[in-house]
Amino acid sequence: MTLVEAAATVRGNAYAPYSSFKVGAAIRAESGAVHLGVNVENAAYPEGTCAEAGAIAAMVAAGDRRIAEVAVIADAPRPVPPCGGCRQKLAEFADGGVRVTLATTRGEVMVTTVADLLPGAFDARDMAE
Repeated sequence: MTLVEAAATVRGNAYAPYSSFKVGAAIRAESGAVHLGVNVENAAYPEGTCAEAGAIAAMVAAGDRRIAEVAVIADAPRPVPPCGGCRQKLAEFADGGVRVTLATTRGEVMVTTVADLLPGAFDARDMAE
């Protein structure tokens, strides 16, 4: 199963009763393990969770710390990029050259990188004294 297929499969588990906009994410860690996430909405907006954040949390909970590849899928007219917060979260655990595949349920695919999604990312080097 490809990373996009894994994201598409888990997307069905998303909890999106308010928007009906289900998103699935799959992260392959440098260890080779695949970690999945879905968006989880909440009646008290903006307390929901993005699919990418869920996949990152699953990765960290499993003991992995570095992302090797990402896939995100949604039922949208075009491939939907991660929100700004999730772009920063991805940059925390991935090098700029890490491949990010954005897909639609209709088969459209766009391939980009973490650096292209978040140029000039704030990172640990910016915290140095």
